[in-house]
Amino acid sequence: MPLILPVKDKNPAWGNDCFIAENATIVGEVTMGDNCSVWFNAVIRGDVNYIRIGNNTNIQDGAVIHCTYLYAGTDIGNNVSVGHNALVHGCTLKDNVLIGMGAIVMDHAVVEEFVIIAAGAIVLEKTICESGYLYAGIPAKKIKPITEEQREMLKRLPNNYIMYSGWFK
Repeated sequence: MPLILPVKDKNPAWGNDCFIAENATIVGEVTMGDNCSVWFNAVIRGDVNYIRIGNNTNIQDGAVIHCTYLYAGTDIGNNVSVGHNALVHGCTLKDNVLIGMGAIVMDHAVVEEFVIIAAGAIVLEKTICESGYLYAGIPAKKIKPITEEQREMLKRLPNNYIMYSGWFK
């Protein structure tokens, strides 16, 4: 059974048809939309500020979603894929975004729509990642425009995770 805990009278809440793995942790001021999935060993910790997650978003194995006390809540849009062991902290991820495996996105960074953050990249505090590009490196830099194939993948990937989560329901 997942660890779901209130913090200071704020309870996590989620929409319809969500999957939360039995060893995931969700605490505090966390809201999720419909058709979301939180995978094995993922942690969503809304203890010191809010975390808002849209519809059709997947938080993959070992990912950590957190925020900063009195400074930065976390907003994650619709159709977002947060890859295995990624860290998303006090930032904004707009719709149709992929955060690659092991990537880090820091406080007050904004990742606009249709952006891929490459595996292992570090998006520094207050960075704006412009819509339609691939970002990679440490610190993350704009590498090149995403292709039409990558744009379609960003639309398709969340649906794959909805299908995968159905295998566990």
